[in-house]
Amino acid sequence: MRKLSMDELGRKTVAEFRAADKTPIVLVLDNIRSMHNVGSVFRTADAFLLQGIALCGYTPVPPHRDIHKTALGATETVEWQYFPTTMDAVNQLKAEGYRVLAIEQAVNSSSLDLFVPPADQPLALVFGNEVSGVDTDLMKVVDGCIEIPQLGMKHSLNISVSTGIVVWDIFVKLKSVSG
Repeated sequence: MRKLSMDELGRKTVAEFRAADKTPIVLVLDNIRSMHNVGSVFRTADAFLLQGIALCGYTPVPPHRDIHKTALGATETVEWQYFPTTMDAVNQLKAEGYRVLAIEQAVNSSSLDLFVPPADQPLALVFGNEVSGVDTDLMKVVDGCIEIPQLGMKHSLNISVSTGIVVWDIFVKLKSVSG
């Protein structure tokens, strides 16, 4: 076995990425503190050709060297928009026809492994602050909630890890539905 070379990976150029059909998912970052987490989310969004990212509240925005350090150029490919509040982002996305789902541990949440994404409606996934999670007021207005099953003592994952798990799971499910 051998690793693939950079040429064999078939990476898209920035122009090819921007012109490509996108996975109908927007990631909404609700007051994320860490620039490294933000950069990592950009890389995940790039890897799965997501529609974009909404950076909300005090979530740091590009350009910044600490975001760039983990994004590795994904801030140049992934569309992003800043919103003064996460509620502003959620309201706009709902008006645009997105189904808005919080990624949080909550009463009546859907377990990620059992969640079936809608084939005909784009999704906006809200990821909360590293300490306090998704804002309580937002939880009252989202269309639903997805929870990552966890069996250990902590029942807590870093936001960049949570994003990767949730996006991969939904990406695979959407690809199996669309053929």
